[in-house]
Amino acid sequence: MKLSSFDLLVVVLFFLTLVVIGIWSYFKNQDSEDYFVAGGSLPWWLSGISHHVSGYSGAVFVAYAGLAYTHGFSLYVWWAFTIGLTIIASAGVFPVLWVRLRQQFRIQSPLEYLKTRYNLFTQQLMAWSGVLLKLFDVGAKWAAIAILLEVFTGLSIPAGILIAGGVSLIYITFGGLWAVIITDFAQFVVQIVAGTVMFVVVVMRLGGWDSVFGMWDRLPAGNGDLFNDPYTVGFALAFLFINFLSYNGGTWNLATRYISSANEGEAKKAARLSGILYLVWPLILLFPLWAAPLLLPNLEDPTQSYGLLTLELLPVGLVGLVVASLFANTLSMTSSDVNTIAAVITRDILPAVSKKMQSAKTSLRIARVTTFGFTLLTIIVALQYEKFGGVFGLIVTWFGALVGPIAVPVLFGLLPAFRRCGSTAAIASIAAGLITFIITKNIELNNLALEVSLPLLVSTIVYVTFGFLPNQNVPQPVNKMINDLNQ
Repeated sequence: MKLSSFDLLVVVLFFLTLVVIGIWSYFKNQDSEDYFVAGGSLPWWLSGISHHVSGYSGAVFVAYAGLAYTHGFSLYVWWAFTIGLTIIASAGVFPVLWVRLRQQFRIQSPLEYLKTRYNLFTQQLMAWSGVLLKLFDVGAKWAAIAILLEVFTGLSIPAGILIAGGVSLIYITFGGLWAVIITDFAQFVVQIVAGTVMFVVVVMRLGGWDSVFGMWDRLPAGNGDLFNDPYTVGFALAFLFINFLSYNGGTWNLATRYISSANEGEAKKAARLSGILYLVWPLILLFPLWAAPLLLPNLEDPTQSYGLLTLELLPVGLVGLVVASLFANTLSMTSSDVNTIAAVITRDILPAVSKKMQSAKTSLRIARVTTFGFTLLTIIVALQYEKFGGVFGLIVTWFGALVGPIAVPVLFGLLPAFRRCGSTAAIASIAAGLITFIITKNIELNNLALEVSLPLLVSTIVYVTFGFLPNQNVPQPVNKMINDLNQ
């Protein structure tokens, strides 16, 4: 069963809406500040919704759908719950610091402040490392959406990657952050409608509202448990720390949501809104995936469970709405990622190469060229996704293992407790984390929690240890920056 003509029409109309948003946003971008941080004028509710939906993509309905099918409720515990918890707990800290960086130091990229905080070499090392990480991360999302396309339309995965990536290539280059934000809101509304309908239909198919709590005993053993091996307590704790770094700005596009907020109060409210959404909405969104073993028993490929449920349970028209929401979800995240990477390249990397790249007009033009080029590279990576361990391998193993070594110096460098950690500490922590990652990829640890968290733990320990070494003088500009940020 594939998409009907009416469902395809719904998808096409939704994409036409996205194109209109992109064109409208094109004319709102007068300079690089508009393109990268929306002029620093995002309201908290838009910023919070965008922060939330930018934290996951259509990959949730592929890789995570497979985990929900095979390992049940544990997915919510180590993924959504740890994200929501860490965002709410730190809402008064990092969102505030990111806003102050824009207000006091006029940053547009999350890495701009690193040149003063450490030095130019450290900033460039982190910039290039982060760009490499995002190549894999965004590539995984193209592969994920292509798998869904295969389920709904029968298109091959390479063709799906080229279509999804090609559409985004045009849209992302046009719009800048305003296009990303407005699209995030539009797709969030669509996702709420589609996800709620799917939830209600599944509940009714299972026998009524009693099934919300009553179905768990009918699922495979362990699917109703909080932790289901290998997604153990240790794995959840590892992801809690990874998510603490990632969702507070270690993942740069999420830092951009705070940087773009109008003031500190707006940034804090945005963070709390995003955190609450993570705690509540996935319980509804993931329910059909948890119920899939009852509705679609003995699936050969559990990653196709959400697509198959959609085709089997939803009426004509609503299937198209679900597909549109999945596409939009992925497009909003990838466009957000690429927009921020363009900011890093345009604001941090290229000015170090040539001073001609520093004018406002040049920055806007170069930003669009950079956006186009980087998106092309992510499509190439996506076409090779199987060589990197599949979609789940790219998202969890590569992203989880590499985000720490880059994020630790970025976030900890903002805090007074780590003012003595200079460029040597930052470089050593990145190097130690990356070396540990290489080692863990080439030996059998037989422990997923250790494999994912070890590079992060090593990076953190090295960074903190260097700060306690004797004769660590703190330069006056660094002292002033940290004091100004933490008044």
